[in-house]
Amino acid sequence: MKIVKHSGDIVEFNAEKLKKSLLKSGANNDVVERILQSIQSEIYEGIATKQIYKMAFAMLKKIANSHAARYNLREAIRLLGPAGFFFEKYIARLFFAEQYETATNLTLQGKCVSHEIDVVVKKNGTIAMVECKYHAGRDAASDVKVPMYILSRFNDLKGNQHAIFGKEEIISKCWIVTNNRFTTDAVDFANCSGLNLLSWNYPEDNNLKTKNDNSNLYPVTCLTTLSLAEKDKLLILNVILVKEIINNSDCLEKIELSNSRIKNVLKEASDLCRYI
Repeated sequence: MKIVKHSGDIVEFNAEKLKKSLLKSGANNDVVERILQSIQSEIYEGIATKQIYKMAFAMLKKIANSHAARYNLREAIRLLGPAGFFFEKYIARLFFAEQYETATNLTLQGKCVSHEIDVVVKKNGTIAMVECKYHAGRDAASDVKVPMYILSRFNDLKGNQHAIFGKEEIISKCWIVTNNRFTTDAVDFANCSGLNLLSWNYPEDNNLKTKNDNSNLYPVTCLTTLSLAEKDKLLILNVILVKEIINNSDCLEKIELSNSRIKNVLKEASDLCRYI
């Protein structure tokens, strides 16, 4: 059966791929098989993958909000836009969870011109700049022009000393992070040039998806018990990760949730972050 992807490409429906994504939500095999059978009985020639996703999400939500939240991860990261400001904060949180010092939204002087840098991180005495390339569209990709451009900025900055973490230090590494993917040419150029890449699916064993699942670094935009407006309010309060609200129900009171809703949100958050 042919289905239509977000990009407009027409591909064969892959039941095994859908099954794997459902299992990663935390649902058990019996639940996943029931959902898969239900979806297969309802889909039709030419159905959009977006519609299949909505069906799966709705069924998971009936079983457990945390399953649906985990299944919703990629969309949740996209909701950290539209300008990408909160995506930058989210990426800083990911580095912080790996024992990096972090700073965001800096302007640093290069040899030739000044540069606005999204995130700067430091670990074991090594400082790296991190450039975040946020895409609102699910199928957008960062092509080879992105690492080529950022390499030129890195080269302008790395020769200078910068007072970032309390003293004059030199930036010696560069990361490029995107919520979607890099083209093959972008990966090849970055690897050849000594740039580090991080995307939804790259590197294969240590990407945005695996970092989230391994360390429970889910953004608050995952939560199914909050409206979009309420999620935005939490982001404005600098509450970026789900785990940040588990022992801090005050932030839920600040966005004027009732006691019963606070209880529901905290249950979903706890279930989500206890998953291994």
